[in-house]
Amino acid sequence: LHELAIMDSNNFLGNCGVGEREGRVASGLVARRHYRLIHGIGRSGDISAVQPKAAGSSLLNKLTNSVVLDVIKLAGVRTVTSCFVVPMATGMSLTLCFLTLRHKRPKAKYIIWPRIDQKSCFKSMITAGFEPVVIENVLEGDELRTDLEAVEAKIKALGAENILCVHSTTSCFAPRVPDRLEELSVICANYDIPHIVNNAYGVQSSKCMHLIQQGARVGRIDAFVQSLDKNFMVPVGGAIIAGFNESFIQEISKMYPGRASASPSLDVLITLLSLGTSGYKKLLKERKEMFSYLSSELKKLADNHNERLLDTPHNPISLAMSLKTLDETNDAAVTQLGSMLFTRQVSGARVVPCGSVQTVNNYTFKGFMSHTNDYPCAYLNAASAIGIKKQDVDVFLKRLDKCLKTFRKETKQENCKNEISDANAAREQLED
Repeated sequence: LHELAIMDSNNFLGNCGVGEREGRVASGLVARRHYRLIHGIGRSGDISAVQPKAAGSSLLNKLTNSVVLDVIKLAGVRTVTSCFVVPMATGMSLTLCFLTLRHKRPKAKYIIWPRIDQKSCFKSMITAGFEPVVIENVLEGDELRTDLEAVEAKIKALGAENILCVHSTTSCFAPRVPDRLEELSVICANYDIPHIVNNAYGVQSSKCMHLIQQGARVGRIDAFVQSLDKNFMVPVGGAIIAGFNESFIQEISKMYPGRASASPSLDVLITLLSLGTSGYKKLLKERKEMFSYLSSELKKLADNHNERLLDTPHNPISLAMSLKTLDETNDAAVTQLGSMLFTRQVSGARVVPCGSVQTVNNYTFKGFMSHTNDYPCAYLNAASAIGIKKQDVDVFLKRLDKCLKTFRKETKQENCKNEISDANAAREQLED
């Protein structure tokens, strides 16, 4: 990193800068934090372009994009041809893709979007100036799956030329499962409609990556977007935009206005060089093993509390456990469980009550967080994401078990109080 830094003009011993951006840094701490790589990446017209006065930073950017492309191939999308790291999280990176498509499809104003209750991917379409057309999921057993007939019917009703793209999703919270990417890709190819995939934390899942590979093989996928922090354990703030058509991916990179921060590229390069191929493969293998372990142990816990682990075999990362008993006890009990887990330092677990309503940018979603208007029961989510350890699973299960036992105990006490109260009232009536 130091060798790269001394290739940037701001670190030349005899440098004399008289421009408005000369890589000057007031704080030594800030300079050390960035390894004196101050110029960022790209040029004003293209985030992937080389900066003449920042050869080191430019080389770092090229290296990172090459290493990341290799990792995407390693993870399962073997025919990917191009990608670049962008210093924005997944939502804004999706927006950049939609804005690039706008120039190709000037008449289009709609985006077909199979519903997933996550705000940033929804807002990415609004921010780009398009109207999301929400396709409700269909319930198959416990799973929520893509309604392909509804997608095709909506394309016919709106007219293919008026649709910017189909915006599908791989990684998601159970009981929703990844979209039927192969079938959607075929529909997009048949109607000549672009297809953008939100693969937020899908790189860590061989199943999600296989879906993208297959979708591109049988139909059309223009770009897929994934988060850096969720897949590579680096700080929040970066994403990878990848695709199968190099010229289209270059168009997206040219759409980014101005230079960009090099921090996300630097973080992921350091991480991947530290791990190596074998280290990253090991993390992927461990995650898969922990998913199986979490699934079997959560099922046992659910059985002990007269609940059940929802059957969602098509979701490779997230699990859901019903909270029917809790929901029947009292309306606030489900959300209270979430608070109890959080105060006991369990992060990432989501409790989803029935019937919650949320408005996002003037669009009202019934049953928000459950990906459908009326899911049959309240439930709790837990995920096996990259980096998770057996200790995390064991401590989570122990604390969840304790919280559920607390609820059961309080319910019994409440029932006893009610029975005593009823008995006293009956006695008073008899005495009267």
